[in-house]
Amino acid sequence: MDGDSSVPILTGLLVFLIFASAYFSSSETSMMSLNRYRLKHLVRQKHAGAQRVSRLLEAPDKLLGVILIGNNFVNLLSASIATSIAIQLFGNPETVLTTIVMTLLILIFAEITPKTIAALHPERIAYPSSLLLVLLLKLLYPLVWMANRVSHLLIRAFGIKAESSADHQLSPEELRTVVHESAQLIPAQGQGMLLNVLDLEKVTVNDILVPRSEITGINMDDDLDDILLLIGTAQHTRLPVYSKEIDNVIGVLHMRSIARLAQSNEITKDDISNELDPAYFIPESTPLHTQLFNFQRHRKRMAFVVDEYGDVKGIITLEDILEEIVGEFTTDVADSSQDVHPQDDGTYLIDGTATLRDINRILGWELDTTNAKTLNGLLMETLESIPDSAIGIQIGEYFAEIVQVKDNVIKTVRMWRAEPAEQANETDG
Repeated sequence: MDGDSSVPILTGLLVFLIFASAYFSSSETSMMSLNRYRLKHLVRQKHAGAQRVSRLLEAPDKLLGVILIGNNFVNLLSASIATSIAIQLFGNPETVLTTIVMTLLILIFAEITPKTIAALHPERIAYPSSLLLVLLLKLLYPLVWMANRVSHLLIRAFGIKAESSADHQLSPEELRTVVHESAQLIPAQGQGMLLNVLDLEKVTVNDILVPRSEITGINMDDDLDDILLLIGTAQHTRLPVYSKEIDNVIGVLHMRSIARLAQSNEITKDDISNELDPAYFIPESTPLHTQLFNFQRHRKRMAFVVDEYGDVKGIITLEDILEEIVGEFTTDVADSSQDVHPQDDGTYLIDGTATLRDINRILGWELDTTNAKTLNGLLMETLESIPDSAIGIQIGEYFAEIVQVKDNVIKTVRMWRAEPAEQANETDG
């Protein structure tokens, strides 16, 4: 009778131990499932729970030690109590039945369910549970230290360093994935800007420069009237100034300086020369993110890009780099572009000197930019010759019809993207 009367007490103790096991299981999962970057943010915001958890995670071996010691203790004790209950109810341990019942109870109520909840809501579990974990770590520290010491010795015996090697720094590609996954939290425009910033490291000034053939500048050997006409019709704030050819750069003229001179007296070539800012030269291999900082450090807004021989390949401005981040400063790039002209039949007339990056950005295409930088270069690379007549060519899923060739340069190209049916026909053929 006395034995039967103790069954309710043992059952209550068993239920308590299963809840304790659930606590340790959920604490472990929640601690390991926390977003480390959100945790750091909350620590900076002086969040008490986040500060406690952060201190615990600084020594993950000790944290796991106290959790596993507590979890294993309550699980073994609950198995012993279950055996005692079985003896009092059935007169024998009923080893197989007790093992099956306890396995199911612990698996469902102390492992799967609490760990699933903790994985779904790690912050709700981790921050409150850290209060008890801090206390248990202090009470059980000698046992935790001894267990970790033995564990580290075993790890070293297998040639593994016991020191924590966890690296929570994100690589650019991992950060790109985070930005993609945050689409619901970040506006589409902001998401695009963040991705473009990450791309700056992969792009050099050579990829986005204005080629020398398209540079609008002042040749100081021209007549003064021609120079003043160019200045009066210029659409740019700054103009390169050179002698005879662009490789002989003298400086950069800011239109604001000319406006000031025009108010005072008649402008001469000497006046123009006296208002020039020094030219700023950069190598063609400079990454865009580096050049952005260089513009800021040198307080410049325009640079001349030179190749390995010192010849000017083109120019790049601060606005060019900003457009790589925020996009074109126009509402409809395809309609406003001077190089891409939409046609009524769905094709596009494209200037051969247009850069592949601009075409891809304007039309949403994916032309290969690995080697060639301009459409003319891509077509010549594909043809391996300079065409002397209008011909058609397929480049991947795109069709190109060469319309005009002049001075050994492809001037105008009609292009369009193949429809799925056309691509299928090409494959079948």
